[in-house]
Amino acid sequence: MDRWQRRTLYYVVVLMALIFGYTFAYQYGMGAFEDRPRTFLHSLQIVVETFTTTGFGSDAPWATSFMNLLVISMDIIGTVMIFLALPVFLFPAMEDILSATVPSELEDGMSDHVIIATYTSRADALIEELDRRGVDSIIVEPDRERALELYEDGYDVLHTEPDSVEGLKGANLADARALVADVSDQLDASIVLTAREISEEVRVVSVVEDPDSTRYHELAGADIVLSPRPLLGERLAEVISTGVTTELGEGVEVGEDFEIAELLVHHGSPLAETTLAESGLRERTGINVIGAWFRGEFETPVDPDTVLQGGTVLLLTGRESQVEALEGLPESVVREFEAGETIVIGYGQVGQSVVNALAANDQPYTVVNRNDIPGVDVVGEADDPDTLREAGIESARSVILAVPDDTEAEFATLVMRDMNQDLDIAARTEEAEAVQKMYRAGSNYVLSLAQVTGRMTASAVLEGEPIISMDHQVTVRRTPAPGLAGQTLAEGDVRSRTGCTVVAVERNGDVLTDLGPDFRVEGRDELIIAGPKDSTRAFIDLLG
Repeated sequence: MDRWQRRTLYYVVVLMALIFGYTFAYQYGMGAFEDRPRTFLHSLQIVVETFTTTGFGSDAPWATSFMNLLVISMDIIGTVMIFLALPVFLFPAMEDILSATVPSELEDGMSDHVIIATYTSRADALIEELDRRGVDSIIVEPDRERALELYEDGYDVLHTEPDSVEGLKGANLADARALVADVSDQLDASIVLTAREISEEVRVVSVVEDPDSTRYHELAGADIVLSPRPLLGERLAEVISTGVTTELGEGVEVGEDFEIAELLVHHGSPLAETTLAESGLRERTGINVIGAWFRGEFETPVDPDTVLQGGTVLLLTGRESQVEALEGLPESVVREFEAGETIVIGYGQVGQSVVNALAANDQPYTVVNRNDIPGVDVVGEADDPDTLREAGIESARSVILAVPDDTEAEFATLVMRDMNQDLDIAARTEEAEAVQKMYRAGSNYVLSLAQVTGRMTASAVLEGEPIISMDHQVTVRRTPAPGLAGQTLAEGDVRSRTGCTVVAVERNGDVLTDLGPDFRVEGRDELIIAGPKDSTRAFIDLLG
């Protein structure tokens, strides 16, 4: 039941109560005070005539004060109810006539599309990923007003129930590429069951809030069940613990030992406040820097004269041995942690996942949480200076902020940054819109649950196509480049012309990653390039 229907129901209930209440009062008053008894039906007629202003006072005049006051109150209440009917009935009706109508089923025979049930903040990241790959999507939204807002905002949307056979048939489920259920654990299970009534072949992806619900969604028939919160916690712990991660290259089949990794520049590390050229990363390890996040903004390619500040995240490519060499550098070595040096704030699903990851690597931690539950070391609010001081914030080196409220996280970041300027802060947010505010507040590394869920879902829907980063889309592609044949990479000036980086070359079955500016491309070479989708497309159009 939508808001318009609820208002209508409330209005009708109140109106009926007033009419019958006045009917009984009028019938009683005419007999007790006027000595003119009236039947219930006659009394009802008088009340209806008065409420609708169509009566002519057939029983007037009334001799007693009680009856006169009763009729006056009926006149006033009736007029008020008429005016209240305008926003309840007339205005919504006019709005329906003048506004667009949201369809309830597909009319153009869309196929190979992704059905998203229903719209949440996480849906935007998924739709963005699908759009990048030219995959159509349709949102199934049961709430009429939200569906209308989405429709007017340019989304492809159907106003129908996602857990009904009629609704999913209207979305042409049988010819869809996949269905994504992301509402609540119980409703998602119902959506999966409904989908399996229609088709056993369509790929069904379900997103669960509670990892313990995974088994039940699998029993319902989901092909893939995603639980983003534990992954989000592991990711935050990984970034704070080592600053180097190689989990981003999964599914990018370039060579057996070719990897994609990230390096977080910690505050106070030798890399901080140096330029990329001065860092000597390529000279010391042979890796390629293909992009970087500066306070949440992605740049590719990176200007060699760009200053690397604390919190900068570098996106790297290279052989496995070259990536492993990063861990031998002073700026990325796994730190010797002391008790309390890493503070985990928030002990929900994400926080517990963080703690499990830290414990697995024998890294001590202190847990701060609002509620006193097993596993919590300090009880208090995330933004309370006394609580943070008790947890050791002034001497801590790292904090992982895992509270679910974005506003609380923003304020807590301001407080922590004021108490310890050298602190490395990794934080989660619920909404993607909060990421930039968290960076401005002083966080070094921020992941949005909405973005992570969207990227994970896109990867599952697209059956393993690489989603390189949880923060920004970088495409890795293999392509011949006859336009570069006979030229060195310096002569081809690939980065400035296309915005891409050549990270490897396959030649005669071998993958070459040690590519300097003097490397000369041969006619039969296949180049592995990395960059934003538009840049890789520009490379292929210009040189492929």
